[in-house]
Amino acid sequence: MAETGAVPACPPPPASSPLARAEHFVWRTARVLEQRLFAYHFLGGGADPVETALDAYRNDDGGYGHALEPDLRGPASRLPHTAFALRVLDALGRCGGGRAERVCRYLTSVSTPDGALPAARAGLRGGPAAPGVPLADDPAGDLLATGPVTGLLHRNEVWHAWLFRATDFCWQRIESLERPHPYEAGAAVVFLDAAPDRPRARAAADRLGRLVRAQRLAVLDPARPQECPGAPGHSPEERRFPHDFAGTPGSLARAWFTDEEMARSLDHLAARQQEDGGWPVTWRQWAPGAALEARPMVTIEALRTLRAHGRPLG
Repeated sequence: MAETGAVPACPPPPASSPLARAEHFVWRTARVLEQRLFAYHFLGGGADPVETALDAYRNDDGGYGHALEPDLRGPASRLPHTAFALRVLDALGRCGGGRAERVCRYLTSVSTPDGALPAARAGLRGGPAAPGVPLADDPAGDLLATGPVTGLLHRNEVWHAWLFRATDFCWQRIESLERPHPYEAGAAVVFLDAAPDRPRARAAADRLGRLVRAQRLAVLDPARPQECPGAPGHSPEERRFPHDFAGTPGSLARAWFTDEEMARSLDHLAARQQEDGGWPVTWRQWAPGAALEARPMVTIEALRTLRAHGRPLG
């Protein structure tokens, strides 16, 4: 007899399909969290096991640590771990209630005087982290850190005192951008896709899209990546494509690209699946364990992007 309340399993994909190959990769290499998350997204698995796995990374201060974000090691709560956790909770539709309250208390405790989140933390000094993780004795608020977190909380209709000043900070930074970093532009999109003031968000996104195209922040033809200069200090492979900005067809960033440009971008993403079934890490790798732990989530996100845009997975 079937277990009461069990989620019906999805039929298995064909053995040679992108989804089946990715599944084998996940079972062979992923942490429990990504295994449960893969099952949730693609195999009819439940949300409870994902949240149970995520809770293992949560600390008493409401933040997350323990290398949840693989490029940042150690047990202490750090902003990249907490942003990672929010993305998982958002995917589950559980980014609210007591969970959001705990996270917002932590965000309040680490905010800068202007109410934003810093991309750099003095407390990282002496802890294991990727070489590219910034360090600062007095870190300033940063759109790269604040935009995605604020956007995810708005998308889940979370209201907390911390959000008011963080939202004002994001608007000010986005509307004053002149030469955005590719990742900064991506962070702005996450905020704009969920910001409550929709007319203002559309106007800001239209302006930002013109900057992205004029400054060649996205590779519009994967056959000619050299036409899009990489960001200083980043891996030569670490370039942004239309699908990185417009992860779903409903994103405001989708209007930045033609149908042909988006199709080429998605073709390129699909072709990046490797022989072992996973997608590669494109940023600079500094430790074998960190790269190994990062690839399953990169793989899950690639599959979700392809599916969102209507590409068959098998």
